[in-house]
Amino acid sequence: MAEQDRMESAAQPFLPFALPDIDDAEIDAVVACLRSGWVTTGPATRQFEHDFAAYLGQPGLQAISVNSATAGLHLALEGLGIGPGDEVIVPTMTFTATAEVVRYLGAQPVLVDVDPDHMNIDLAAVEAAITPRTRAIMPVHYAGLACDMDALLALARRHALRVVEDAAHAFPTRYKGQLVGTLGSDATVFSFYANKTMTTGEGGMVVTRDPELARRVRLMRIHGISQDAFNRYVSRTPAWFYEVVAAGFKYNLTDIASAIGIQQLRKIDRFARRREQLAQRYDAGLAGLPLQLPARADHAGDDGAVSTHAWHLYVVRLAPQTPLGRDTLIQALSERGIGTSVHFIPLHRHPYWRDSGSLVPAQFPVAEACFGRMLTLPLYTRMTDADQDRVIRALHELLA
Repeated sequence: MAEQDRMESAAQPFLPFALPDIDDAEIDAVVACLRSGWVTTGPATRQFEHDFAAYLGQPGLQAISVNSATAGLHLALEGLGIGPGDEVIVPTMTFTATAEVVRYLGAQPVLVDVDPDHMNIDLAAVEAAITPRTRAIMPVHYAGLACDMDALLALARRHALRVVEDAAHAFPTRYKGQLVGTLGSDATVFSFYANKTMTTGEGGMVVTRDPELARRVRLMRIHGISQDAFNRYVSRTPAWFYEVVAAGFKYNLTDIASAIGIQQLRKIDRFARRREQLAQRYDAGLAGLPLQLPARADHAGDDGAVSTHAWHLYVVRLAPQTPLGRDTLIQALSERGIGTSVHFIPLHRHPYWRDSGSLVPAQFPVAEACFGRMLTLPLYTRMTDADQDRVIRALHELLA
């Protein structure tokens, strides 16, 4: 990199790979929450749950807020009765939370490979991994693109398995016209972490149409207490009595976080449109470079209803003829003030999962091939066209 280029890059603001989009609406909502005197789980949280279920738009769906998607996955599996001796199939190309929640319950996560085009869970690998101990499948909608849920749910039905969707990347993704969260699985879990398509700082949402599962999740998210804390504390008559009916957890979302979530949810359609615009600009601007660009949604319903991508992540893969290796490219972009990331280091490469499962890379050829060549480019709704042009220009300088 020439000295003049270094100086010019240093003079420009650093572009992170993700950035939350928060303005006065969220700030004012948090201030109002603080002034109300109700800062833990209370009226704002109930409003957020109501609004989220209403956005999904299907009768009978219940939305239960939690303090993280990790907590939501744990509660969903616990509510379905997953326990010691059971197996749950998960993709290796995911964050460790997807697998670790299975361990929380004394069950065994069974890692499988991913599809080479979409990097979603490989259904042939899923079927090959099913044993008499398999109880559930936990697909991950990678980067914001839905798995082939019709095929996955049919596979689950054939083997009498439960399905919990890890939709941390996938709001508001559509599959054949239907929003993820309404597709017929036992539960869907969304994330509102800081880098997601909408945020509450930390937080998540469990969505299910199973009333018994919803009841169990609500019970277990606050210590297994039989009476909702909000009801006890706002009651105008003595309501001090409660019973602990299960050894629950401390997974509730606060009103401070929910106040942010209510405002973010109101903007989600605008956020989604901007992410789509940015993805299209990348597609056009990076065409012709030695890069494999992300797959687009390619499922369509019989009625012509289309699938959509939430574009939580824009993940490219270097072609074999690329002059720079992935790690060298990441460093070169960083020197130009451009942040990137890698999603993900496959689970079978991490010491805990590798050693506890006696896993070797040859078991996951697709994930291995993807990992060595992949990086995540900056994409967030506050990103300007000029910001994105910097990224595109830098990639042309480095790869053309």
